[in-house]
Amino acid sequence: MPPRPTLVAFVALVTVLVIFFLRLIFVTLPGHSSFYRDTFGPGRSLSVWLENEEDRYALAVQDRQELIKKWGPTDVAVEPYPTHGEFYTIWDFFIPAFQCPHRVQRIGTLGDGGKWVCGLDRVAKQDKCVIYSFGINGESSFESTLLKRAPGCEAWGYDYSVNNWGPEINDDPELKKRAHFKPWALGGTDNHNENDNPKYWTLDSLMNLNAHSFIDILKIDIEGGEFDALTSFLRAHENRDFPVGQLQLEIHARDGREHFESFSRWWASLEAAGLRPFWTEPNLVYINLVRGVRPELAEYSFINIRGNHALVNEAFN
Repeated sequence: MPPRPTLVAFVALVTVLVIFFLRLIFVTLPGHSSFYRDTFGPGRSLSVWLENEEDRYALAVQDRQELIKKWGPTDVAVEPYPTHGEFYTIWDFFIPAFQCPHRVQRIGTLGDGGKWVCGLDRVAKQDKCVIYSFGINGESSFESTLLKRAPGCEAWGYDYSVNNWGPEINDDPELKKRAHFKPWALGGTDNHNENDNPKYWTLDSLMNLNAHSFIDILKIDIEGGEFDALTSFLRAHENRDFPVGQLQLEIHARDGREHFESFSRWWASLEAAGLRPFWTEPNLVYINLVRGVRPELAEYSFINIRGNHALVNEAFN
């Protein structure tokens, strides 16, 4: 007996609805550039997304304080890498609880060298953009991929331990035109006189030297020097918008920075500047190469939720 018209119509309607909702889910997965609009419905904006994420991030900060009370009860008493059966490490207090409203993707090689970036498509739409990279170490897949994806970008690289970019840029004449390198170190103070070796520059001094007022993408991997360098940069821009769109940072929580209290204060200074972590991964390559060590290294990516840059500008499209 042929199916009744009402049944056929019902099946057709269900099929259309299933297709619609599947399309909605896959088009607006977190990380898609239009996710914040589609998720919150028509008329909702990027600023609303950021406000909602900031509320959720505040809850994560509260959770951090509760974890400190549990294992402290103050941050002075928290042991970064406990050895008496406690189930945490320092990284469990500082989770990437902020969700980037744009596509998040790994840029550069898999393994050591690649970084997680937020909203590269938006950055790449700009006529001009600025990339700073500290810590090259002969591997430039991250920077070369950024330059290929964003033709309006130029990159400034610094590393006193090598003489130039890695082969990914150095062997590509077209990319090398937009990539500038100096064998200098990033530090918390300026020490770059003629006889200084290596020559240390603060980030603020380098920006002034290069006539830059804003850095779209800032990568720092300088083996522990990030604490003094970023502290100096933050102080130079107190009570002003932090002049960085996003930060890819390897944190080395060891040596003098093992003390949880000092680390916590430093992390809070990043948050006070408007930086919010949206991604992290432990450096397992380091653990594998130096067996038996503590998990002292971790990669973090931060978005700056303030200012008027491509990642937070409501009008940018």
